[in-house]
Amino acid sequence: MKPKIFVTRRIPDAGLSLIESRCDTSVFPGDLPPTREELIDLVPGIDGLLCLLTDPIDQKVIEAAGDNLKVISSYAAGFDNIAVDVATARGIPVGNTPGVLTETTADLAFSLLASAARRVVEGERFAREGKWKTWGPTLLMGRDIHGATLGIMGMGSIGRAMARRGAGFGMRVIYCDRSPGEIETQKFARPVSFDQLLSESDFLSLHVPLTGDTRHIIDEKTLAKMKATAVLVNTARGGVVDHDALFNALKNGIIGYAALDVTEPEPLPPDHKLYTLTNCLIVPHLGSASVATRDTMAVMAAKNLFAGLDGEQLPNCANPQVYE
Repeated sequence: MKPKIFVTRRIPDAGLSLIESRCDTSVFPGDLPPTREELIDLVPGIDGLLCLLTDPIDQKVIEAAGDNLKVISSYAAGFDNIAVDVATARGIPVGNTPGVLTETTADLAFSLLASAARRVVEGERFAREGKWKTWGPTLLMGRDIHGATLGIMGMGSIGRAMARRGAGFGMRVIYCDRSPGEIETQKFARPVSFDQLLSESDFLSLHVPLTGDTRHIIDEKTLAKMKATAVLVNTARGGVVDHDALFNALKNGIIGYAALDVTEPEPLPPDHKLYTLTNCLIVPHLGSASVATRDTMAVMAAKNLFAGLDGEQLPNCANPQVYE
């Protein structure tokens, strides 16, 4: 009998076709994720669960799945949506897809930085709305990237990839990381204190996980320490930034611009006040959204799933202590 698998939303065929060829697979229909209550109703009796970062896989969901549940495979690098401690206590390995999205997410982060610097979205809208009458010497002037200071908060793999891009564009790169270890970018990136990072950065790019320590670390007080012309880029997690404080800072000229790939909540409601600002660029969590990267993530998630079903160690495991 084929193992019973529940997939919380359709993933790219590169991975889903592998799962469907081997397993009795049920995929939640539609574009929106299942609610917590729907998950509790749909998971009983499954052998494996493949979820997305939008799915609340908490204790009740894991318990509802029952004793047959052998593996949880997340189609994401992060896994803060999963009660990993509960899974570990029940002997269930949790898989994720780290590493593969590093360069792709850094590409998006730098694209946001450049778009904000040169007011690309404002310019496109200006032209589309028929406001472009002639070339103007002061029309939609932005900020230079070359020669500017790029500050990076969090020097993990994506932070380091962002630093390389900044250096390639002739930027001065500084960073702050509580436990950076051996950072390969030290040749062109200089460590500074958090206060220095805030005060010296022309562009501040966030690359930290969402924890109790980092939630709303960008708030009214920290924004006040930034340059009035500074650009804030967030491709980490929405909760790292206090959105009310950000709105006030952008509206009142405390900082110059913000470019967000992640928000709190997600999606950000269309009537949210940040959308009313011309100096705030928001995109719908596109960090890993390239065809190649999303296909690779799907295959990685499938391989994690298969390993768990076979009782083998997952190639990428978020809770390796489960094997101890």
